[in-house]
Amino acid sequence: MNTLQTKHRFILTFATLLLSSCASPRIITVEVTTTPAPTTIPTRQPAPWPTEAWEHASPESQGMDSNVLVEMLKTIENEGADIDALVVVRNGFIVLDATVFPFSITPNARHNVYSCTKSVLSILVSIAIDEGYIEGVDQPVLTFFPEKSVDNMDARKEAMTLEHLLTMTTGLNCRDSYLYRWDGLYQMRSSPDWAQFMLDLPMMEDPGSYFEYCNGASFLLSAILQEVTGMSALEFAQEHLFMPLGITDVQWPSNPQGISIGYSDLELRPEDMAKIGYLYLNDGVWDGEQLVPSAWVQDSTRKFISATLQEGYGYQWWVDVSGIYMALGYGGQYIIVVPEEDLVVVFVSDLAEADFYVPDQLLHGYILPSILSSEALPEDPRATTLLRLYRLALQER
Repeated sequence: MNTLQTKHRFILTFATLLLSSCASPRIITVEVTTTPAPTTIPTRQPAPWPTEAWEHASPESQGMDSNVLVEMLKTIENEGADIDALVVVRNGFIVLDATVFPFSITPNARHNVYSCTKSVLSILVSIAIDEGYIEGVDQPVLTFFPEKSVDNMDARKEAMTLEHLLTMTTGLNCRDSYLYRWDGLYQMRSSPDWAQFMLDLPMMEDPGSYFEYCNGASFLLSAILQEVTGMSALEFAQEHLFMPLGITDVQWPSNPQGISIGYSDLELRPEDMAKIGYLYLNDGVWDGEQLVPSAWVQDSTRKFISATLQEGYGYQWWVDVSGIYMALGYGGQYIIVVPEEDLVVVFVSDLAEADFYVPDQLLHGYILPSILSSEALPEDPRATTLLRLYRLALQER
């Protein structure tokens, strides 16, 4: 057994003994130095804006039970769930960040957030509207491409608007999602002009009448953004979104025509993913500045139409009937916002298709039940120690 395996087994054995009420002290004796629990519950302090870095705090200080979060980490460890990183933010403080080996070697590394990219693109569209580059969500899509001659024209295609792109209700015969094994996506990517390919697709339904998840629709949003601003979505984001949020380590490739791949491939650090959720949690305000109009945050995260992966879909955001909304990406990339609990949760994963909802199950099975109060709770030194030990176990799994 190598040193890493030995250390890993010690951590898990130690944690198991602490959890077991029947563990005999003759098996192992470990002295843990902890700070005694306070006799009075501390007053919860407001969080500083995490532009430069997130502040960390204990779960108890933010009204959460560390013991329940320990059970979650145990589940991830014992079941071998392919969760690469997890960040839990409550009241503006990181109360739990866990990174799983081998990602723990470079814990601040970027990750491809896949279709979470779409939710970021929605933010950029709102800023472009607010800055006057776009008239509004009712502007017809074809008006953004006056130089293009479009096939399969009819009144339905002429009626297709920006809002239809945002809500995946284009009416286009777009068969490019996981439901079709991405067949249409491969066709678009092999075409000489991706925007032309999408605009040429025949119409199957009236715009606004039917939800059909369409990666190409999100690409058209990126193409429109570049048409109206003269900047790629990445360049526009760096100036209007990433820089104000303090997001500096980012990558977002372009297609052969130099247009940012609007439906996927944005790379962010897990803590920067949490910043996106935190911006929305605060109604588009960041450190006193209204980066995203509050009305857009509300519109983009309300159910516009019934959907597939979640109960509803807004403007490139998935919406749960309970009021929770989220950005979702292939393989289990999640940015979850729970306004009622002042909570943002990020999962970076490499999950098989059958396990896609594991992060959702962890949210509802552990993270939400761990919330006991809107105020601080007494510290729990034993649970804090266990939480640290299981975080170490995952780092060295």
